[in-house]
Order: sequence, then C-alpha cells, then structure tokens
Amino acid sequence: MEPHPTSHVLPDSCDFTVFGGTGDLALRKLLPALYHRDLEGQLPADYRILGISMSDLDDAGWRDAVLAALTTFVAGEQLLTPVVDRFLARLYHLRLDAQNPADWDRFHALLKERAHPENAVRVFYLAVAPRLFGSICERLDEIGVVDERARVVLEKPIGHDLASAREVNEAVGRVFDESQIFRIDHYLGKESVQNLLVTRFANTFLEPLWNSRWVDHVEITVSETVGVGGRGEYYDNAGALRDMVQNHLLQLLCLVAMEPPTYVGRETVRDEKVKVLQALKPMDATAVDHDTVRGRYDAGLVDGVAVPSYADDLGYSGSRTETFVALKTEVQNWRWAGVPFYLRTGKRMDRRASEIVVVFKEPPHSMFPGAEGVTAPNRLHILVQPDEGMRLHLTAKEPGPGGYRLRPVSLDLSYAAAFDARLPDAYERLLMDVIKGNPTLFMRRDEVEAAWSWTEPILRRWAATPERPKRYPAGTTGPIAAAMLLERDGRTWQEPDQ
Repeated sequence: MEPHPTSHVLPDSCDFTVFGGTGDLALRKLLPALYHRDLEGQLPADYRILGISMSDLDDAGWRDAVLAALTTFVAGEQLLTPVVDRFLARLYHLRLDAQNPADWDRFHALLKERAHPENAVRVFYLAVAPRLFGSICERLDEIGVVDERARVVLEKPIGHDLASAREVNEAVGRVFDESQIFRIDHYLGKESVQNLLVTRFANTFLEPLWNSRWVDHVEITVSETVGVGGRGEYYDNAGALRDMVQNHLLQLLCLVAMEPPTYVGRETVRDEKVKVLQALKPMDATAVDHDTVRGRYDAGLVDGVAVPSYADDLGYSGSRTETFVALKTEVQNWRWAGVPFYLRTGKRMDRRASEIVVVFKEPPHSMFPGAEGVTAPNRLHILVQPDEGMRLHLTAKEPGPGGYRLRPVSLDLSYAAAFDARLPDAYERLLMDVIKGNPTLFMRRDEVEAAWSWTEPILRRWAATPERPKRYPAGTTGPIAAAMLLERDGRTWQEPDQ
C-alpha cells in the first residue's frame, strides 16, 4: 500500500534539460513557466536549465532567444532585471545530433560539470516528436545519466493508436521506472481543474447530489477559435479525436466522474481515473455511427475577421481529417449508469473556451402553481479557460409583491477576483511537481492505454466508412449534427449566454 503522503520536498540541486530547447513549446511555455517559479523563489537553490537542439547556438545565443521569449510571454511588471539576469545565467545550450556519439559525450560532460552531480535531480523534458522518445531514453541510459533521481517528461501525443502507445511506453519503460515517467497533460495543471477535486472532496454539499439520481447529464466542451496554423502536417495525421479527445477531454471526464479516493495522493487519484476509463461504454460500430459526429471547418468569420477553410490552411483538398468531434458516452458504474456524458471539441469555433457543465434534474414536483417567469435546471459550470472559475445557476424569486415571478440567476466565483492574485500557468504547477517528484497530476501508463483502448474503435470505424466530416462555417458552434446529438435526447448544449 502506498504510504500516506506528507509533502514532496524540493531538492537542493536540479538539472532541468529540455530536448527541443529552441522549439515553440520551450520558448512559449516551458521557459516562461520556469522563470515565474524562479521569480517566486520556488526553484532549487542550485539549478541549471540545459537546452538541447539542432540549432547552432552557443549559451549566449540561446539566452538571447529565451530573453526575447520572456519579453513576449511574460507580463512587463513581472520582468524584474535582477531575476531575469539570474535566470538567464543558469541557461546553457548544446547542439546535439542524436546520431553522433560525440555530441552525447559532450552532453554527459555538461551534466557532470557541477558540484556533487550525483546529488542533483535530473529532469529530461522531451519536447520533441514522440518517435524520438525511445531512442533518446536509450542514449541517456547508455551514457549513464539515468539513476533513481532522474525523471523523464513525455509530451502528448503518446503514440497515435494503442499499439504505438504501447511501443512508446515499453521503449521508455526499459530505461525509466514507471514512477520516474511523467506523461504531461497541461489541462490537469489548470487551477480550475485542480479546484474541481477540492470542490468535490473538501465540501459536503455536492457529494449527495453527484450521481445518477440527481444529475441529468454532463457536458464537456473545449473549443478554439484558431485554425491549424503551422501545425497542418502534424494535425492532418492526428485530427481532433487524437489531438484533444483521447487525452484532454477524457482526463476532464475522469475528474468529474471518479470516486472519492482515500486521499489525494500520488497513486490514489490515478487509480480512480483508470476505473472511470475502464467503465466507459464501449464504442462498437453502431455506437460510433449513432453517437459520434465529426466535422471540418469551412471559411467563415471569427471575431469579425474572415478566415480560410481547413483545406486552404492545409493546402490540400482531399483530406478526411476531422477538426471537430462531438460524442455521447456513458460511465457504466453504480454512480453514473444512465447519465449521458456529451463531449465536444473543435477548431475555428465561435469562442475560445474550456468548460465542464453538470446539469441537474428538474425538481420532482412543481410547488408554485401560477408562477410567472421561466425556470431552468440547476447547472454547475466549471470554467477551465480563459477565465477560470465556477458558476452555479439557480432559480430565484424576483423581489416584489403580487405572486411568484421566477427567474434563473447565478452565483459566480472568479478565481482571479476571489484570490486577487495572478493565476499561474498550468505548466508552472506541473513542472514544479516534476522537480519535486509528485506524479498525481500526470498520466500513468495504464491510463494512457485505457484511453486509447476506448478511442481506437472510433478511429477504426471512421476509417472504414466513406463518409467525410460534416462541414461547418468557421466562427460557429460546429456542425448541425452536433446539436442534433443532444436534441434527439431532449437536451441542448449549454452556451455561455444561456
């Protein structure tokens, strides 16, 4: 049995290596996140950040690139010159050709260039293509830098199907123990997602209602206004189901549906999430045809600006890749049997938002005959982005004499307003958890493979049918068929203006 956790201790020294150190993820997210943690004094006293790439940059050149990124992605009032200078002084860059043993020898020497290297925690962040995960780990093992204090971070996607996910997991697992592997999903680092655990398990008012007796249905939406941009080649080989549903949306579903763990600890939460994935209703061919919708954006208007179609963005009109997915599923266990979970995600939609909506059932009996106004089911909105918070929709009586006039109202909680502080980026929390060795918010191998096991039949069925994704104009909520997915059940998607 896992020992009861106390706290995960910040190590005294750490070498944080980013493979892909000049890439978009490193410069836009990882380095600014580490800077913010340095600004708050939360990084180890003796730390270094090592950037590994194919770029012909020396230390000074990489520091210039990182400074430009900080200037772009960190608010001006947060850029304090002494902290920036201290942070940049900890950065080192190494050009590394993965096929050149001499380059690996230089990397090994760089890791050893510190006082007591045997005491330093080594984090290897693989911000590179998943096909390189296994070979990089093998090289790290060959040069002798993987010990019990080493950790490896894997960016999604972990494979493109179940077989390739297992292949990646086995390759990495031959070098690193499962406890040393951190499969990152940045959605799990968002404050609102973590607060979902606190809301559910540190309060008592919701738990008696959090089941099929009182919940009518659950909606999970992750919508984006952007198109594929410069990711067209990757995206056309992935699609919305692989890119978003298999990881982000299923992770959110798990946190909504999971049973209370004994405590929130390194394995207890992940144990309960796996149980949810294993309880999802299997998607056979009939279920895929009936309960899934895939779409692709056409040209349209987003925020009043004309944008091109997916085919134009891609430069190719013959693609069958989906940029939108909506589906209906069910968690077939004692708590949730009979409650539909509706998931949707898409690009070039009308708004950028990530939101979980728990819609409760109507009261069993109307006690206000002759009442005026309208009522709506109680709803709990968990706002993941862009404005993190919660909103509880209730029915209330309008003030005044002359009978009952009922009106829906909401109780709003904005985390930014309530706590009067900058909300850390998700990567800030997750990178600190890696350094401290806390895997609670990271995906375990069996989680990844359970998610692929459920998703793969949808991919197979779509590949076997001649039907192409349904078109929807950019700047809308998706194809009409997605609305019909709920309307045939007598429900509608809960939009923000409702």
